[in-house]
Amino acid sequence: MFVLEYKVKPKPHQVGVIDKAIRTAQFVQNKVLRYWMDNRGVGKAELFRYNTRLKKEFKFVEELNSHACQTAVEPTLRAITRFYENRKNQVKWKKGYPRFKKNTRSVEYKISGWKLSEDRKHIVFMDKKGIEHLRLISSRDLNFYQPEQIKRVRILKRADGYYVQFCIKLDPKLIVSNSLTPSQKAVRIDVGLKYFLADSQGNVEPIPQFYRKAEKRLKRFNRQKSKKFRKGQKPSQNYRKVRQRYARQHLSS
Repeated sequence: MFVLEYKVKPKPHQVGVIDKAIRTAQFVQNKVLRYWMDNRGVGKAELFRYNTRLKKEFKFVEELNSHACQTAVEPTLRAITRFYENRKNQVKWKKGYPRFKKNTRSVEYKISGWKLSEDRKHIVFMDKKGIEHLRLISSRDLNFYQPEQIKRVRILKRADGYYVQFCIKLDPKLIVSNSLTPSQKAVRIDVGLKYFLADSQGNVEPIPQFYRKAEKRLKRFNRQKSKKFRKGQKPSQNYRKVRQRYARQHLSS
């Protein structure tokens, strides 16, 4: 499965709606897990039937696309399957007992609940949550792929904003390009500690020290975050700002 990611900039009211959709997916996932805990031995079909019951009991679940509710059940099923396999194979120490999700950051749709515009630069979510229209920001063009090749669409929340991911089914043989012709020349490359690499032609590339520089920035933001933290008190606005900067730095490191 090939994944294409696009940055989106939702409007303020869309941000709240997207967050509600993500929380709804987390709610479904945790409720299905609780149902399995209370009824040990139920299978896959029973868990999906319980998911259908949730749509009738809770209006905010009914507002989310049915396929999105199904994909919310899938992580719970994988966790249950992994738990039984670990117990069957007598894995030592931790058996991987399924746990409730506390901080879900994405909601995933299948082939329904969304629609691309004619120019493939916008996407519209058509369920009752009200996300609606989002503009896709990226240099990659979706026109190279057919709509039936897109098997999943995921809205993802990160520290620096929101993204839309497209899971595209491709033939691995078609991904490799045959347009490159070999030069019939060999170059020896040596990786060292004093330099990043050196080749047999005498070219030397210095070490950029990306990790060390990023590590220093992370430590600085972490110190600022610790100074703003007050145990037993409600987090202040300044603490939330520093924590956001710290999270963004983790993404770029």
